[in-house]
Amino acid sequence: MPTSASIDLKPVNTDHSLPTRASLLHAIKDSADPRWSEFHQTYRGLILGVARRSGLNEHEAQEALQDTLLAVAQRMPEFQYDPAKDSFKGWLLQIVRWKIADQFRKRAGHAKRHAPSDDDVTQVTAGGSRSASPEHLADPAANFDALWETEWQPRRLHEALGRVKRLVNPAHHAIYHLVVIEDRPAAEVCATLAVNRAQIYLAKHRVGAALKKELRRLQAL
Repeated sequence: MPTSASIDLKPVNTDHSLPTRASLLHAIKDSADPRWSEFHQTYRGLILGVARRSGLNEHEAQEALQDTLLAVAQRMPEFQYDPAKDSFKGWLLQIVRWKIADQFRKRAGHAKRHAPSDDDVTQVTAGGSRSASPEHLADPAANFDALWETEWQPRRLHEALGRVKRLVNPAHHAIYHLVVIEDRPAAEVCATLAVNRAQIYLAKHRVGAALKKELRRLQAL
C-alpha cells in the first residue's frame, strides 16, 4: 500500500506527446498506414452499436461496418479536416447512415423476392405468422441522430478518460478513479491510498477539470 510520503500530487502535463484525433485522421489518408488498426479499434464498437440499435441483425451490422470502413478508406484522401467548419463526427455519421440504409434496402429486396404467393397467404391459419413486409421494416432514418448520440457519448467519455489518465498525475488519477468512477466513500479512499480529504479534493478538481477540457476537445472533432 502506498504511503502519504510516496504520493506525489504535483500536476503532470504531457499533452504534447500524445497522439490527437487530428493526427490519426491525417495518418489514415494513406490506406497503407499502420494506424488504420487504431482507427478500427476506436470506431468499430461505435459503428456496430449504431447499426444494431437501428434494427440490423448481427450479420447486417457487420456488413454495415465493413462497408463503412471501406467507404472511409476510399474517401479519406479527399477529406479535409477543419474543426472550425465541420467535424469528422458529422462526416462519419453520414457514411454510417448511408451504409445502414443500404442494409435495410437489401433486406427489403430479399423480402420482396421471397414474399409469399396469394396461395401461401390463404393457407396461413389464424394462429400462423408471416415475415414482416418490406414496408413494415424498421426505418433507419427514424431517430438516427439520437441513436448516434446514444452510442457516441459513452465512447467519447471512455476515450476522454483514457487520455486524461495519461495526462494527469497518476496519484490524482488513482484518487479520482476510486472516488468518482467507482463511487467509493472518501474515508475508504483515504485509508486505501493513505491520503487525506484535502488531497482528494485537489485530485477531484484537477482531474475533473482535465476531463471537461478533453470532452470539449473531442466534441469539436
